[in-house]
Amino acid sequence: MLVNYYHLCYDNNNLKRNQVLKASSIRFKDEAFLVRGMCMAKTMGVLGPAGTHSEAAAVYLKKYCQEDYRLVLFADIFDCLQAVENGEVDSALVPVENSLEGAINISLDTLARSDGLHVWRELIWPVHNQLLAKRKGEIKRIYSHAQPISQCRAFLQEHYPQAELIKVSSTARAAEIVADSEDDHCAAIATARAGELLGLIPIAKEIQDSAANCTRFFQVGREAQAFLPKEKLLVICQIDGQQAGALFDVLKEFAQRGINMTRIESRPARTELGAYIFFFDLEYVDSPQLDESLAAVAEKSIWLRNLGTYPVIQVK
Repeated sequence: MLVNYYHLCYDNNNLKRNQVLKASSIRFKDEAFLVRGMCMAKTMGVLGPAGTHSEAAAVYLKKYCQEDYRLVLFADIFDCLQAVENGEVDSALVPVENSLEGAINISLDTLARSDGLHVWRELIWPVHNQLLAKRKGEIKRIYSHAQPISQCRAFLQEHYPQAELIKVSSTARAAEIVADSEDDHCAAIATARAGELLGLIPIAKEIQDSAANCTRFFQVGREAQAFLPKEKLLVICQIDGQQAGALFDVLKEFAQRGINMTRIESRPARTELGAYIFFFDLEYVDSPQLDESLAAVAEKSIWLRNLGTYPVIQVK
């Protein structure tokens, strides 16, 4: 059994309470992605409880792709990914980066330590935060996940500079605390969906510091999905940080072959001080140059993992 596992899942016959999102415009670089239902995943892990940004994104992805799986809600991101590795679920949708706050470290660290996870899809999800409460009045305490608190810092400093900011496991959990509390002076930063599910009213809408706020999600599974369109490629490696120019030598292998890197991120290797792991998001090209560059980088790395190619879904 998994620790902190929400025993909550739902299928096509039980979506009335959990279905959200009206039709949204979506951009595909590769029209082949319109092929439906080929992934064959039966269950998808996602950060719960119902009402999180993660759950809303998963409902959207499920509905659009018309895939026959159930959503299984977990208490934290690590449990989602561990459930995939252990075979508890077929895939998981986890956040990996926010446009305002940067990388989601637990997602990257878990991907780096896993030998069996592959990226299936990337979903770019627009973030809309609301301040929710039972009723209007003086707000002394505000609950939310650490990321939304940071994403709404300017709003909070302007309107609630004296309020106590309390960090919890998710935005939906924050909404649950407020809904269940007898304290009339507390509020939650959460999604409109969480407010609807729990009977909270919006005190303020669109309180994020930037209208361009969005979060990148990865859908990951144990087996690579070769039939999906190939737009990007994720590579993780550790290089010898004690050697001068080691990172330059690795980046040169991509640059001199014309391989475009769309993102680079580093995380501690957790082996010794000064040792780092690097995450490279590469633009996929069907050419020998890509294979050559990966082979050359592998030769210069302590270890290298290729988490596969995947399509990118941009939700407007």
